[in-house]
Amino acid sequence: MICALIMAGGKGTRFWPLSTEEKPKQFLNLIGEETMIQMTVNRIKPIIPIDRIFICTGKMYINLIKEQLPDLPERNIIIEPEGRNTAPCIALSAFIIRKYYNNSTMLVLPSDHLIKNENEFRSIVSDANTF
Repeated sequence: MICALIMAGGKGTRFWPLSTEEKPKQFLNLIGEETMIQMTVNRIKPIIPIDRIFICTGKMYINLIKEQLPDLPERNIIIEPEGRNTAPCIALSAFIIRKYYNNSTMLVLPSDHLIKNENEFRSIVSDANTF
């Protein structure tokens, strides 16, 4: 079984002035009809159900996540006590996801990536999960 962790705690300062600490790039509509985080979730929903998709973020972004991803279970929002970059985010999330899905494989994704060929991406993820 595969679960997804989407890292969404960044402040997006490189995209200033569009991206601000109050609303970083993952919560902005920059390249399509959806925000970056919505695109990321919708890209993987065909292969990973929403109850196995987790978002790790800071406390100040909880409402943005709930607003932009209303189908995401609240338990799937992982709050970092303090932003400490990628490795601590993944470690904290791994411990929490393991509580719900003990023997799962965790796919780790940034919340702000662009993938043009989504079908190929999903195929590669699915193939990798068979090993």
